[in-house]
Amino acid sequence: MRKLLPPILFVMFIAAMCVICWALGMNHLIPTPYHVAGLPLLLGGLALAATGKKVFRQRNTNIMTFGQPDVLVTDGIFQYTRNPMYLGFCIALTGVAILIGGSIIALLLTALFLWITDRWYIAFEEQMMRNTFGAEYDAYCQKVRRWI
Repeated sequence: MRKLLPPILFVMFIAAMCVICWALGMNHLIPTPYHVAGLPLLLGGLALAATGKKVFRQRNTNIMTFGQPDVLVTDGIFQYTRNPMYLGFCIALTGVAILIGGSIIALLLTALFLWITDRWYIAFEEQMMRNTFGAEYDAYCQKVRRWI
């Protein structure tokens, strides 16, 4: 899984939601037209992820999940959440789950994505940040929450 980058996993989860929900005829909990409420979540989540990516590009720092961190980014959106890109993906997946009718399996897949992100990707990145930036990173963690 070390080679599986978060955006790829995100797309895989969207595909899995669609295939499972539509191909297997899962029951939808959110009827038309209420399922459209997922669209703002999808777009907002993608915008949040893009904002985090933009800050990394502006700071000219490594954005690759398994690469060595070279700059501790604590400003912009990173002063509110330590993981805006992951948070954005989770919000966007929630939006997709609602858009496709909010079946139990779609919501469970969203929760699974959040769990994988938290336990695998973020745990790995936090250890790398601690190893690289030490007390400076620990102080940042005391000020800013992991998610929100």
